[in-house]
Amino acid sequence: MGLNIKNERVHDLARQAAAVTGKSQTAAIEEALTRLLADHDIDPEQRRVAAKVDRVHGIVRAYLDTPRNADREIDRVEDLFDERTGLPR
Repeated sequence: MGLNIKNERVHDLARQAAAVTGKSQTAAIEEALTRLLADHDIDPEQRRVAAKVDRVHGIVRAYLDTPRNADREIDRVEDLFDERTGLPR
């Protein structure tokens, strides 16, 4: 989050867009940039979702590649808690 715009015209446009839309300057700029990307057939939401899916796939791969430990297997709800303390494992 290191964006620091040092262009008075851009600041003025952001203020005008915020006043016209009733949104904050940040929200107005976000909407404008989203529309610009859509005009170029780029969907930033799709990229964000794809990145999350990739992270989940990585977690699943790591889980599947982890050697099994019979003491740590979870087959039932009770396996989530320590038998002695009742606290989550």
